[in-house]
Amino acid sequence: MDAGPAAAGFRWPAEWEPHAATWLSWPHNLETWPGRLEQAERAFVEIVAALSPHEEVRINVVGGPMEDRVRARLAARGVEVDRAVRFFQIPTDDAWVRDHGPIFVVGEGPPGEREVALHDFGFNAWGGKYPPWDRDNAVPAKIAELAKLQRFETGWVLEGGSIDGNGDGCILTTESCLLNPNRNRGDDGRAVTREDVEQVLADTLGATDVVWLAEGIAGDDTDGHIDDIARFVALDRVVAAVEDDASDINHRPLQKNFECLQAFRGAQGQAFDVVALPMPPPLVLDGQRCPASYANFYLANNVALVPTFEVPNDTRAIDVLRDCLPGREVIAIDSRDLVFGLGAIHCLTQQLPR
Repeated sequence: MDAGPAAAGFRWPAEWEPHAATWLSWPHNLETWPGRLEQAERAFVEIVAALSPHEEVRINVVGGPMEDRVRARLAARGVEVDRAVRFFQIPTDDAWVRDHGPIFVVGEGPPGEREVALHDFGFNAWGGKYPPWDRDNAVPAKIAELAKLQRFETGWVLEGGSIDGNGDGCILTTESCLLNPNRNRGDDGRAVTREDVEQVLADTLGATDVVWLAEGIAGDDTDGHIDDIARFVALDRVVAAVEDDASDINHRPLQKNFECLQAFRGAQGQAFDVVALPMPPPLVLDGQRCPASYANFYLANNVALVPTFEVPNDTRAIDVLRDCLPGREVIAIDSRDLVFGLGAIHCLTQQLPR
């Protein structure tokens, strides 16, 4: 592994810090949204429409014809495409840029004046589940080349949705994902340990505290990404998904995660303010339990985009997040079709800090 960003003076900023842009990879994989790709694209249009008044949106497309079609769709929705959207001819296998895209880090100094670089972790489609993934794995290097950004590289496989940070060295993650041997193994073929992972996160993202939760939610094919269960909304404040129905499969795992967050104490003895975020009722499409969660929100400049599912708990979740995010407009995005592809808004976005 190359000398990491942390040693070079870079840190991983929190999602709520100022953005220069949001990256998306436009959806095109029929196997991800069988029979619903058109509906998924409509949801993408709504995401761009919500983001574009507040920050630039950068979209990876597979060739010129796709760019022309997406331009037309966005313009028909009223998006000021020439002002607010930039297209990049970067081919992809799928749309989950949170996981196949780079993780951006920043140097010292105020937003707009500090250096921005990226870390290129390996990507293997969540433990080899969905081949091919070679085009997705090449996305960070292509972004570094086209955006002329310094690129750090490691042999470790890590998806952006598997970690969440507060910008000050504290990272949330899950054992079920980051300790899974389908991502990484030690040099001697052994299973990786917490200590192995914590060292990588320290070297690459400047982690000083790593909070280990056990597992994710039912229907999540990523082996338990953190961005469906617990998220930072401030330096020491975390929203954590809870399932009120004791008969639901998610109830006990989420309760254990909530209790773990309440019990955590950082290196300086600091505790979290842990806020309960309700879950939607089970969402089953074509016989498949989908990983529907309000925790899969995305924080952009001035706004928070929240997945909703046309159920009563939508209002409860939006109220919780509005209270936690003063000064941000909370925008609901109907994500029923998105989550049929086993992800939602946070999975489909990646912030470029200023």
